[in-house]
Amino acid sequence: MRLLFAFVVFTVAASLSNAQPEYPSMGTDIFDIEADGDALVATAVEQARITNRRVLVLLGANWCPYCRRLHHVMETTPAVTEMLRDNFELVHVDVNTRRTKSRNAAVVTRLGNPLRFGLPVLVVLETDGTLLTTRETGSLAASTDEELAERLVDFLNEWVKPAPRE
Repeated sequence: MRLLFAFVVFTVAASLSNAQPEYPSMGTDIFDIEADGDALVATAVEQARITNRRVLVLLGANWCPYCRRLHHVMETTPAVTEMLRDNFELVHVDVNTRRTKSRNAAVVTRLGNPLRFGLPVLVVLETDGTLLTTRETGSLAASTDEELAERLVDFLNEWVKPAPRE
């Protein structure tokens, strides 16, 4: 019985420690630090193929304030959420290089090292996984979330997949 109790306590403690944010002062994590970026992108590409959408990869890290702001705008601004829902498979890939070795370095390399532009960075992929564009997000920066949302929608509009010809 003691052994069972110890096991339960250990299991609960382990799950709670995994539930703690990577940077607690910044709030909940927006990037899964354990996720395999290659698998995330492959799943998104497969889903994009099925739904005839493109893939939007958001590369960032939980410590990055602008990554958090961009994520917030993507989650809360109706025009952006609608654009994403209707036209893209969105995938968040953690590329943190602090406190640890580079996360998801293989994805970064395969996507042409978009981190050279800083964080966050957006990458658009075709339904077959072909790289269409990389966008540094400094050019999207704005003083308000509304302006950021407008700039993001303008960028996304450039990469909406054309409707199939009949």
